[in-house]
Amino acid sequence: MIQEIHPHELHNEFLPGKEAKAGDIVICVKGDSLMVSGEPGSLEFPRRSNLPEAMDCGYLFSLDAEGVYFALKEGVEALPGFRYMTLREIRYELKGPLPLMYAAYTAWHLISWYRDNRFCGRCGHSTRPSGKERALVCPECGYVIYPRIAPAVIVGVTHGDEILLTKYANRNIPFYALVAGFVEIGETLEECVAREVMEETGLRVRNLRYYKSQPWGSVQNLLMGFYCDVDGDTAIRLDRTELKEGLWVKREDIVGQLDDWSLTHHMMMVFKEGKEPR
Repeated sequence: MIQEIHPHELHNEFLPGKEAKAGDIVICVKGDSLMVSGEPGSLEFPRRSNLPEAMDCGYLFSLDAEGVYFALKEGVEALPGFRYMTLREIRYELKGPLPLMYAAYTAWHLISWYRDNRFCGRCGHSTRPSGKERALVCPECGYVIYPRIAPAVIVGVTHGDEILLTKYANRNIPFYALVAGFVEIGETLEECVAREVMEETGLRVRNLRYYKSQPWGSVQNLLMGFYCDVDGDTAIRLDRTELKEGLWVKREDIVGQLDDWSLTHHMMMVFKEGKEPR
């Protein structure tokens, strides 16, 4: 998965006042796109030395000993040799390297949080970064805003040597996935698993087993993977507003996704190999 970057390490501790060095990475944002360069397998981001000296840069985290920052001014024109691409385009066209893809998704999570909270949700005053922790503070009313993480589940519904594979209804994605959804307020993870499977496919489930988590995503989510068994009737009744396809697939017939970076693909392959928790 993308977060499995050993021997590289992502250090996400908050370091107030840390200033970018010439060789540090800077993530420049324009709409929903990031400034990048490179060919497949050789993704590159601008370095601090590539950008105007007067441009403000905010510290995000470090990849090994290399700082990763973001340009506070949006809409910077692409530098020569660079272009703006969405995360999905970067992932499937440039295809790594893995540590930089993990950095890109993690940076996007934090940058989105900074962008979405420029104003206080209580009084409407402009916020400013805290000097002592990763937070935004309203100087008018004192409200403190911390990064938000949206919990979600990914579910491998099994029936003997078959697993339920699906395709989203409103996304142009050619490969199969698993049932997934966000946790609602007042809901446990286990209840979310059962509800999402029932809502999207009409199936009841039992014997839930937690598997692994995925701490990145383009919508600031923390994804938690579960396997479970179908309980009773195996007839699939799709919610066509959510899914356009759902079918039971035998282990040996499973075809993975375009890369092996996601928890979804990993869970599908674990089941294919008969190694899922029971």
